[in-house]
Amino acid sequence: MNPETYAPQHFAWAYDAGVATITLSRPERKNPLTFASYAELRDLFRDLAVAPDVKVVIVTGAGGNFCSGGDVHEIIGPLTEMDMPALLAFTRMTGDLVKAMRACPQPVIAAVDGICAGAGAIMAMASDLRIATVRAKTAFLFTRVGLAGCDMGACALLPRIIGQGRASELLFTGRSMSAEEGERWGFYNRLVEPDILSSETNKMAHALADGPTFAHGMTKTQLTMEWAVSLDVAIEMEAQAQAICMQTADFRRAFEAFAAKRGPVFEGN
Repeated sequence: MNPETYAPQHFAWAYDAGVATITLSRPERKNPLTFASYAELRDLFRDLAVAPDVKVVIVTGAGGNFCSGGDVHEIIGPLTEMDMPALLAFTRMTGDLVKAMRACPQPVIAAVDGICAGAGAIMAMASDLRIATVRAKTAFLFTRVGLAGCDMGACALLPRIIGQGRASELLFTGRSMSAEEGERWGFYNRLVEPDILSSETNKMAHALADGPTFAHGMTKTQLTMEWAVSLDVAIEMEAQAQAICMQTADFRRAFEAFAAKRGPVFEGN
C-alpha cells in the first residue's frame, strides 16, 4: 500500500513522516464500528505488514470519544437474526482484526479520549501502547448485552496487561474502568489532559518512528510469540532475534554514531 494515497471509506487516514493516523470518524454516534469498518480495518492492518514507509500507527477517535463498540442498529440488531454459520463468520472476522493488529510489525498507539467501550476497548487493548485523557472511560461491556467476556481475545490479552483478577472483574461485570484505574493497573501508559492528547501521542509516535524500525518490529514479534513458550525457549528465540538485528545497518549506524559522539540516524534496515 502507498500511505500517501491510501483512501479508506469508513474512517479517516493521515500520514506524516512515517506516522499513520487512523481516526474513527462517526462522532455523532461516538464512533461505532460497522460490518464494513471492521473488515476495512482488518484489511488495512494486514496490508501494513508490507508497508515499510509506515513506521508507527496511531488509532484514535473523533469528537472527544474513542469508540463506542459495535453499532447497535447496524451490527447488534442484525446479529440477532443470523444463523450460526453467519454469526461465526462475523466473530472470526472481528477476531481477525485483533490478530492483524498484533501481527503488523509497526508499534500501534491508541490515543483514547472519552468513551472506549466494547470493540473500542478491544482495539485499545490490542494496541501496543495506550495514552488516555483523564476523562477516558473504558468498558468491556459484552456481558451487558448477554454475551461472554471472551470476545476478540479479551480473555487472553487483558489478563496479561492488568492481571487475572482485575481482568476477571471487568469482563464479568462490564463496568467502566476509570482513567485513573487504567493507569494504575497498567492498561494506560500515561494520562494527559484532553487538549494535549494529540500532540503527546504524536510526540511518542515520531520518537518511535525515528528509532530502529526493523528492531521495533522484532520486539513486537517477540512480545507476542513468547507468551506461550518456556523461559529456555524464549531466551533462545531472543538470541536468534538479536543476532538478526546485529546484522542490520542500523546497528552499525548506532555504533558509528556513538563512536563519533553524535546521535544515531536510523533508516530501518
